[in-house]
Amino acid sequence: MTTTTDPRAIVIRYIEAVRDGAADVIHDSFCADATWHYPGALPISKVWHGREQIINDFLGSMGPVLVPGTLEIELVSTIAEGDRVVAEWTSKAKTVYGGTYDNRCLGIYTVRDGRIASVVEYADTQHVAATLFPGHDAHGPAGTE
Repeated sequence: MTTTTDPRAIVIRYIEAVRDGAADVIHDSFCADATWHYPGALPISKVWHGREQIINDFLGSMGPVLVPGTLEIELVSTIAEGDRVVAEWTSKAKTVYGGTYDNRCLGIYTVRDGRIASVVEYADTQHVAATLFPGHDAHGPAGTE
C-alpha cells in the first residue's frame, strides 16, 4: 500500500522500485486504470491501458530482450508541480542481441490518489529500435492504439 500522497515521492519510489526489481512496489505504484503512452513507431509505441497491461505487456516486454542482471537505472532529476511530475532517468543494459542499451528517458507522470494515473514517456526511439528491436522499421507510422 502506498504510504504517501506526495506526487514526487510516489514517482521516485516507482523509479527506484524498477531499479531494484521490487515487483510489489511497481504494481502498487499504479492506479488500476492507469495509462502509459510511448510515442513513436516501435512495436511498443501506443497507449497502454490499465495497470496489468502496463506492467505485464509493456514493462514486461523488455525482460526478454535484456540480459538478466545487467539493467542499471539512475534517476537524474525530477520537477513537480501539483499532481504532475517530470522525471528524467538513464537506463543501461546489455541486450540479448549483443548490443548495449544506453538511453536517457523522460516521463511526464500524473498522480491521482497516491498512485500513478498516467505517464507519457520520451526517449531516443532510434536507439531503442537499433538496440532492442533490430530489424524493425522505426520509420513507419506511429502506433495509434
